[in-house]
Amino acid sequence: MRPSPTPPQSIRPARTFLSRLNPPQLIALSFAVAILIGGLLLSLPVMHGLNDDGTRRSVNFLQALFTATSALCVTGLNVIDPAKDFNRLGQLTIMLLIQIGGLGIITFGTSFALIARRRVNFTDRIRLAQQVGAFSAGSVLGLIRSIFIYTFVIEGVGALLLAFRFVPQEGWADGLFFSVFHSISAFNNAGFALYSNNLMNFVGDPLVSGVIALLIILGGMGFLVQLNVIAHLRNPRRHRLMVHSKLVLTMMTALLVIGTLTYLLLEWNNPRTLGPLDFGTKLLASFFQSVTTRTAGFNTLDYGAMTLTTLFMTILLMFIGANPGGTGGGIKTSTFYVMMASAWSMVRGRRDTTLFRRRIDTNTVLRAMTVGLLSIGLVNVMFVLMLVFNTNEEILFIQLFFESVSAFATVGLSMNATPLLNANQHLVLILLMFLGRIGPLTFAVAFSRPEKGELVRYPADKDILIG
Repeated sequence: MRPSPTPPQSIRPARTFLSRLNPPQLIALSFAVAILIGGLLLSLPVMHGLNDDGTRRSVNFLQALFTATSALCVTGLNVIDPAKDFNRLGQLTIMLLIQIGGLGIITFGTSFALIARRRVNFTDRIRLAQQVGAFSAGSVLGLIRSIFIYTFVIEGVGALLLAFRFVPQEGWADGLFFSVFHSISAFNNAGFALYSNNLMNFVGDPLVSGVIALLIILGGMGFLVQLNVIAHLRNPRRHRLMVHSKLVLTMMTALLVIGTLTYLLLEWNNPRTLGPLDFGTKLLASFFQSVTTRTAGFNTLDYGAMTLTTLFMTILLMFIGANPGGTGGGIKTSTFYVMMASAWSMVRGRRDTTLFRRRIDTNTVLRAMTVGLLSIGLVNVMFVLMLVFNTNEEILFIQLFFESVSAFATVGLSMNATPLLNANQHLVLILLMFLGRIGPLTFAVAFSRPEKGELVRYPADKDILIG
């Protein structure tokens, strides 16, 4: 009797390296590779500006890597002057890095796939949903299309408005480039400027300050919130505001008001900041600093001349940061609210944390607490390294802490200390910008070792004292 033939076994295609990565690992790897490529490009002599005698300016690889990290992580900290040390080609490269970093490398890759009409599988959808802050993977492709259209329209309108100031001042060619560069830098909350003193020349200019501030707010608001608000305005009955949108808009408004009043009151008589300005300019400058502190990095006032109280409030606002799903950094406004609200509920003896007549899920509270704790721990560890590596006795304690928080929150504000730091401290800031952009929780998940489901669940112990 002949044996029955063995059924052919299905041959599974070999999995590639990228297909084995989970979404956090892919996000971290994509940013790291892009930073390295950006650093190599910006280190090329063809990208560098000219000295007065016609010779090329010297930009070493570490300076180029720092600039690429700051651009891709939409931070804005600089160890050199982009307005002088890079020519138009170098500045164009920085602008493209800002755009890629703001929207997300994975978002860009998927957009090209959509243009080529390639199929985007469910795993790719999950990765995209995690990066842009979508609540479900099913609608993420439509969200990506909307993000790109919305982004380029807003940046185009912003550049057009800025051209009314920059074209008469810089000429047609340079003026248009300045307009596009600053519009992209503002919307992506990058903080890069083509002036050596950032935007301090425009402290009393309502057009430049107003347009830049509006672009920063729109970019840091979060794409989901923006699209939800637009849909709600078009058809309020069909598209209601999500609880997330209400939370973001409430927190954003509250922090803007608090920040404006902080700068206005604390710097009112400071002769090196608001003191010499008239009331209208003081109000405009205070509002602009409140906006840009939310991870944008532009400045119309000198932060190195501000009082210690103002600097402390600035550090708090930077650490909170922008909104989830936007181009800004920090622990995010929703995270900060959930942490504070859950603590307040515990103090009041309430079992649940509520928001707009909705109960906040326990996992959401635990996630917020985890993000907050990891962020505080990361900033403090890196700040200690900044102190250990410090060899310049003229750099103050507050300056190192300010630069560390600014790097982690991808803000880019500086007390004029970043160029004075040594190579080791620059590497610490590079790592802080990278971890701040991808998020400490994303990084922890990316490189943690997944554990199998626990088969045993131990009994709870209520004898541990807290507080």
